[in-house]
Amino acid sequence: MSGGEITVVAPDGVPEVHKGDDLTALLIAALEGIGHHLADGDVVAVTSKVVSKAEGQVREGTRDDVLDEETRRVVARRGRTAIVRNRLGLTMAAAGIDASNVEAGHVVLHPVDPDGSARALRATLRERTGANVGVVVTDTAGRAWRDGQTDLAIGAAGLQVLESFAGQEDAYGNSLVVTAPAVADEVAGVAELAQGKLAARPFAVMRGRGDLVLPVGDDGPGAGALIRGEGQDFFGYGAREAVVRALRGEPGDRAPFGAPAAAEELAAAIAEVTGVSVSGTDTELRAPDADPRTLAVLAYAHGWEVIDQTASLLRPLGP
Repeated sequence: MSGGEITVVAPDGVPEVHKGDDLTALLIAALEGIGHHLADGDVVAVTSKVVSKAEGQVREGTRDDVLDEETRRVVARRGRTAIVRNRLGLTMAAAGIDASNVEAGHVVLHPVDPDGSARALRATLRERTGANVGVVVTDTAGRAWRDGQTDLAIGAAGLQVLESFAGQEDAYGNSLVVTAPAVADEVAGVAELAQGKLAARPFAVMRGRGDLVLPVGDDGPGAGALIRGEGQDFFGYGAREAVVRALRGEPGDRAPFGAPAAAEELAAAIAEVTGVSVSGTDTELRAPDADPRTLAVLAYAHGWEVIDQTASLLRPLGP
């Protein structure tokens, strides 16, 4: 194989998957049907839907019937569409609950532990084929700022899920600071191109990036390592929801707004909204002529609090 070349195969002939089915056996049989065998360094992609079906994560009812069960908090709502942070920490429409390619009147939930599912599949593939492979469990998701959907990794084992180029230099001598391709997501995307949406090809095998596959016994951090924690994302709420949450000012709603902003950032926001003069230090601000309600909302959204309304004194929240 020449440098820079990868190949992806997605075998046909995989039967409908039901609870208790052996995914390893199904994959091996499908690959044998096209004369393909796993080798060290291959990366196996499997759709989360067949993992969920094999694990019994199919429910009778509609998305709305199980949405609350799968939701940890609502990020945004637009009409009937709910974007939520689900029990796995993934932010998805309808919590990632799927009503396609399943018996009418039923829905498919995510696997209970996608990284665990990937580890189990990797182990059984090693036992039965002798090959040291990486495994990615994939699902389809929309993206902020872009129309359309693409596949991403919700589970992974034996795979370097993120490549970091920080500290390296490009061909022009420029230092790379935050360049970190989410290669597990890239594997999921290229696998989906071979699988298709309606072709009943739930498995794909990518060959040519064996450098991403970890040694036997090292499953790596899993795809969970790609999920940003609460407050680390710039977009913890939808635009409308952020306004409402800040106005409500509930302590439990703070986390998605992130860590306390720098004093100069909050001071600039207060001056922009209220037009008053703000003074203070890195840990204490005063805006004596500002409307108290407006000041409280701005402080809340920036991770600060008003500790003396009479003096309009603000301080950042502690850890």
